[in-house]
Amino acid sequence: MKKLAVPFLLILILILAACGKAEGESGAAESEVSDTFTYESETGAVEVPTDPKRIIALTNGPNVLALEGNIVGIDEWTGMNPLFEEKLEGVEIVTEDNLEKIIELDPDLIIAGSHMKNLDKLGEIAPTVSFTWGKLDYLDQQVEIGKLLNKEEQAVSWAEDFQKRAAAIGDEIRAEIGEDATVSVIESGNKEFYVFGDNYARGTEILYQAMDLNMPAKVEELALEAGVYTFSSEVLPEFAGDYVIFSKNPDVDNSFTETDVWQNIPAVKNDQVFEINTKASTYSDPITLEYLLDFFEESFLTK
Repeated sequence: MKKLAVPFLLILILILAACGKAEGESGAAESEVSDTFTYESETGAVEVPTDPKRIIALTNGPNVLALEGNIVGIDEWTGMNPLFEEKLEGVEIVTEDNLEKIIELDPDLIIAGSHMKNLDKLGEIAPTVSFTWGKLDYLDQQVEIGKLLNKEEQAVSWAEDFQKRAAAIGDEIRAEIGEDATVSVIESGNKEFYVFGDNYARGTEILYQAMDLNMPAKVEELALEAGVYTFSSEVLPEFAGDYVIFSKNPDVDNSFTETDVWQNIPAVKNDQVFEINTKASTYSDPITLEYLLDFFEESFLTK
């Protein structure tokens, strides 16, 4: 009987091992299936990884960085932004034309602009999701990136919290400067100037939407709907509010600040001009928004 029992036990062990292996393989298959999900993009359903490891962000890179996404390729403008230098150390600069480079980077997710070329070819390299600039507001855009990266809850939590904090700081600022005080956001160019509405970065979403501060009547007339209005130095005073956020482009001639036209603006005389770096202010992602919210709070409320 003992001689018969040993082979029987061996057979039983082999059967159990085989069953365990089959279950393991089945579990692995289920795991592989759950490693992707269907994201409903502007252009239709796209199967994307639940936890992307190698993201190429031709647009919306800062939004991805705010959610700690691992970026291996980034657009040139984000790469030059001083707010993101440390986070993007070692990351390749790419465009939609650099297909060979993009293939080399072996992405598992590509984020692009709907206006870009080669979207079909990018889609052959990796799941590609495109966004139309300005279609979503600054908070909804972050939530949408959160959905794409399977981090919607984190994105929604930030958006709700940011709105509350910005509104509270806005209440303090209006109490400090007066409910009727106006604020304009003006940027220097090579030979021209720009003034912005309420959705063109440079902190405009914070000042006018979240904080509900006032823009000068002429700015509202010419820049609110269009987003931005271009003008010459001679009419600078017409667009300057009681307070001016000066988006200073370090790459252009800013000697106009020494002219009488600039020096005689009431906001300049009253030391109510707050300077931001254009290069660090041209996005409306959480990293930029948090940086500018701190700046505005300190500038308006610290004596």
